[in-house]
Amino acid sequence: MTGTPLRVGLVGYGLAGSVFHAPLIAATQGLALDTVVTSNPERQAQARAEYPDVRVAASADELWARADELDLIVVASPNKTHVPLATAALEAGLPVVVDKPVAGTAAQARALAELAEKRGLLLSVFQNRRWDNDFLTLRRLIADGELGEVYRFESRFERWRPQLKGGWRESGDPAEIGGLLYDLGSHVVDQALVLFGPVTSVYAEADVRREGARTDDDTFIALTHESGVRSHLYVSATTAQLGPRFRVLGSKAGYVKHGLDPQEAALRDGSRPGASGAEWGAEPEELWGRLGAGESPVTGGGSPVPTLPGDYPAYYAAVARALHADGPNPVTAQEAAAALDVLDAARRSAAEKVTVTL
Repeated sequence: MTGTPLRVGLVGYGLAGSVFHAPLIAATQGLALDTVVTSNPERQAQARAEYPDVRVAASADELWARADELDLIVVASPNKTHVPLATAALEAGLPVVVDKPVAGTAAQARALAELAEKRGLLLSVFQNRRWDNDFLTLRRLIADGELGEVYRFESRFERWRPQLKGGWRESGDPAEIGGLLYDLGSHVVDQALVLFGPVTSVYAEADVRREGARTDDDTFIALTHESGVRSHLYVSATTAQLGPRFRVLGSKAGYVKHGLDPQEAALRDGSRPGASGAEWGAEPEELWGRLGAGESPVTGGGSPVPTLPGDYPAYYAAVARALHADGPNPVTAQEAAAALDVLDAARRSAAEKVTVTL
């Protein structure tokens, strides 16, 4: 893309804003990080140090006051602020990217989508895990028919964090939209829907394991898709021995992949897309998954499958194209609402100990 870059206002400079959004925006041709909104003096200083040309604002209201100077708002603030901030941005006439989960309920997500459509504005949801290396590889294997008919999809986003970190994500206040179901669960459910389509029933177990915890930190979700595929999804902060990230079983073969995509760790360490000679998102051969049938990959069964490079920068590149009317919205609010239908059902299932039909 050529011409003047689109000016981006980023609301929030915690983990999501500083580690994910700001670096990816800055690395995207056609976008320019114009303003960072944070009231925290340390984060304000951090933003200025990392992006010397950026403007810093203490309140999002400063963005609405000069909406004509901006082209896109990115909401990377705590979950409970997503809906009011996205609403304010749309009402100010600005396209919006919202971090996941876009809202606390599917109904709220659809209301936002209706407002964006009424205003003729882009509303996109940051589901970056669609561009994980293992997920891109699995999509290709399925598209190429390497697995045959998929029967079962097992997906794990597990961590070993026996001590609480504190903060709103671990709050028991429902208004905070904390807990792993709506955090990591947003990723694994979205991936399952992208791969295997709509869901007919949801069963979930949500537990609070750690001393002092106030919201779910060990959760399991079972989905039955209209296609007949069954998805078993695990999100946990209390897993002392991590399972495979993916275990996918089909009529011809299965695919097993361990380890997380390297992009988050690289961003946390200060690496930036395009800043070095190394290929962004690539992983070493010893971490490749294996494809085969009849024997465990642990004992050498199957063949190694080269993992495609992860590509988080592709999300914002697609957003830039969509704003120039040169491509589709990479993740629509309606897609996010469909995932929230599943998460809402999972919450009810776990609370009432029932299987929920959608």
